[in-house]
Amino acid sequence: MQLRKLASSLIVAGALLTSLGPVLAAEPEDTMIIKLKGGDVTVALRPDLAPKHVAQIKALVKEGAYKNVAFHRVIDGFMAQTGDVQFGDVEDGFDARRVGTGGSSKPDLPAEFTSASFERGTVGMARSADPNSANSQFFIMFAPASHLNGQYTVVGEVEKGMELVDQIKKGDASANGMVQNPDRMLDVRMASDPK
Repeated sequence: MQLRKLASSLIVAGALLTSLGPVLAAEPEDTMIIKLKGGDVTVALRPDLAPKHVAQIKALVKEGAYKNVAFHRVIDGFMAQTGDVQFGDVEDGFDARRVGTGGSSKPDLPAEFTSASFERGTVGMARSADPNSANSQFFIMFAPASHLNGQYTVVGEVEKGMELVDQIKKGDASANGMVQNPDRMLDVRMASDPK
């Protein structure tokens, strides 16, 4: 009898948790879906940490600016960088010498540094030596990197598809991770957008 009650309680609890969905999942309007050659990577954006950066990323996604943009700098065991909409579009205007130096037509952003740490799956904004120079480029961490904490803006974390991020073509370590014939984001959309 006790086992039957316990089983019944577990079923009810499981149904309740299932109906609530993932506890830490972002709302659809803050969920970015990156289509890679192997499938979709779901990123929970964090407007609570970096409202200006997240707003700019979402605007660029809605414009279609990230479509076909290369993962131009990929360092095994560290991170995969993408998002140079100016020089990184593999289908239109790709410039192998300048990719990684561009941004978008939108203004650079003031830093939004927080105490959030850079762990595997963290998405951060790329920038130059100027802390207030992030624009459109971002990177996804393969592994923790505490030396980035408080130095770069955290904008989200991978919720699903990290195994696909792991498969992104790696760059040449002697060339600071620059990738020849790089993989790309085939498409990027917000979960709230119509398919």
